[in-house]
Amino acid sequence: MEERMIGPAAGLWGSFGIGVLSGLRTMSGVAALSWAASLGRLRTGWIPSSPGTRQLATMAAFAEMAGDKMPFAPDRRILPSFAVRLGLGALGGAALAGRGVSQTEGAVTGLLGAVAGTLIGRAARGGRTRSGHDWARALTEDALAAGLALALIRSAARSARA
Repeated sequence: MEERMIGPAAGLWGSFGIGVLSGLRTMSGVAALSWAASLGRLRTGWIPSSPGTRQLATMAAFAEMAGDKMPFAPDRRILPSFAVRLGLGALGGAALAGRGVSQTEGAVTGLLGAVAGTLIGRAARGGRTRSGHDWARALTEDALAAGLALALIRSAARSARA
């Protein structure tokens, strides 16, 4: 009985993780999904996975990390930005939903992860990148996003082999 309760919850970690990643750094979530798709590790076939797509998504992730530190970078909580983060979190959540979990459950979990990543990331980071302390927090968020992206790709690889 305990295994059944743990099984579906375990199948939602990837969904929640891609949502958090999309909330922290939107394009890092896109890049992680593209890489996982290229390795055949997603439940869906609708995530582009060609070498060109992976390269473009990865370059966009690095560009977002750089652009995020510019003084003109918009707040991640404004409606268009927040909506994109939620949408990508939901799509990624459906794609990374594990065994015993519906894609709908994965999408909802990814959306909730995106809310958490957006709001917690903004609160931890603050709204400025003017001082050395602000830059340190911004770079820490970048490192966290990159590490989470790698962990999600590796986790998806393990899930596909199991």
